[in-house]
Amino acid sequence: MRCLFISDLHLCEQRPDITRALLHFLSDQAPHCDQLYLLGDIFEAWIGDDFIPQWLNPVITQLSRLSDQGVGLFFQHGNRDFLVGEQLMDKIGASLLPEIAVTTLPDEATALLLHGDQLCLEDIEYQKFRLMVRDRKWQQLFLSKPLEERLTIARQLRAASKEQGSMKSNDIMDVSAQAVSETLTDYDSRLMIHGHTHRPAIHDIDDAVPGARRIVLGDWDTSGWYLDCTEQGCQLISFPIAQ
Repeated sequence: MRCLFISDLHLCEQRPDITRALLHFLSDQAPHCDQLYLLGDIFEAWIGDDFIPQWLNPVITQLSRLSDQGVGLFFQHGNRDFLVGEQLMDKIGASLLPEIAVTTLPDEATALLLHGDQLCLEDIEYQKFRLMVRDRKWQQLFLSKPLEERLTIARQLRAASKEQGSMKSNDIMDVSAQAVSETLTDYDSRLMIHGHTHRPAIHDIDDAVPGARRIVLGDWDTSGWYLDCTEQGCQLISFPIAQ
């Protein structure tokens, strides 16, 4: 059995190189796995399942083809694509995961899967924003707005996020060690897989939870990243993205 994990591609029309890299990954690596997990921020922005830009159609088609071939697809919301819904899941043949999901890896280890933004507790302003946009009433109100208004709001939110991010310290934007330990303890797990921070690494955190590890997926920019898990264990792999 083989499971693949990716996150933080931030697909957008302005970066066709990343879209091409994903399409290659979906045709080269993904057909040889049993399960593919998309752990958030696959899209730079998502304003509702009723709007899929034309440039994204090849990705949607390839994901649908994978599920038709028997690959299990799983999607988890990120801080950029939290409005992905069941309509898109039906279109690509995927299952929507909760904010924290538990899965069993091929080597029989139990792993917690999450995007990771909910663990950045020191970024108080972001956590306030997250609480607002994850509220069901806020989402329903946003999705009821005309398409052009939603596009405008999304652009404004992205611009504000980039401006605020440039003024924050790196420590604030990383996960809280205490939140990681508490989450692992709450779920009685010794392995966590997440993205969001754009700091790919495999961390041993024995001091907090004996025998525990935290695997951080990388963002796709000049390199692409994926976690490859088999019966022999998990390997974090990077590859160059051709401009």
